[in-house]
Amino acid sequence: MTGGKRLSGKHVVITAGGSGIGRAIAERFHSEGARIAVCDIDDSRVEALKTEHPDWLCSYIDVADETQATAFMRQVAREFGHLDCLVNNAGIAGPTAPIEEIATEDWQRVIGINLLGGVFCTRLASPLFREAGGSVLFLSSIAGRIGVPYRTPYAATKWAVVGMAKSLAIELGDRRIRVNAILPGLTSGPRLDGVVRTRAEKFGRSFEEQMALECGSTALGEPCSADDIAAAALFLASEDGIRITGVALSVDAGMETVPFR
Repeated sequence: MTGGKRLSGKHVVITAGGSGIGRAIAERFHSEGARIAVCDIDDSRVEALKTEHPDWLCSYIDVADETQATAFMRQVAREFGHLDCLVNNAGIAGPTAPIEEIATEDWQRVIGINLLGGVFCTRLASPLFREAGGSVLFLSSIAGRIGVPYRTPYAATKWAVVGMAKSLAIELGDRRIRVNAILPGLTSGPRLDGVVRTRAEKFGRSFEEQMALECGSTALGEPCSADDIAAAALFLASEDGIRITGVALSVDAGMETVPFR
């Protein structure tokens, strides 16, 4: 490692890297010497990234669209030549509703982004790893470890992501590609605010009451930050995590249940 930077010279792809957890991971990996490629479905975020980080490869794509994912990864191959780390971060919260009220198209959209997006990108990235191997990270959720009523599409895909990571860890192990999942709990930011606001309306509480109830379900009594998730991602992607694969790592302030009443 050069100058103490843990990812010096590494080539990294991060999906949905324009904001939130994805942006925090991209910034943290960049600060550790990595060469960064990000994609995002929000074109305004992509344009902002291009301005702030002209040395990054930034593209507007929907990872649920296989054609767009393929074009992006081909661009990465042309620009980078090889890959050392893929972070499958793209995901959406999906609807909050009883099972009988969730439309098929809502299921399909959540599955497309949360699950198939990771399938497409990992399948395309796999040939880009060299003999030295590397790291693939999937962003699952606390909802990939415990039951979350009224959010069945989200929970189902996040459980599936953990299964995919554990299976691929075995499948790709002989190529020295380590595959792990990170399971964030409550993570401060607009996305958490939106989920809490929806739950508050459903159960007739104020936003503040619902947020206090949510945070009260953690051992530490508070949410995590995107930077907390980025720190875990750095550990797993760097030499510090060189013997860790097939792990579902919770970063959730000690959360064992989700309030649902």
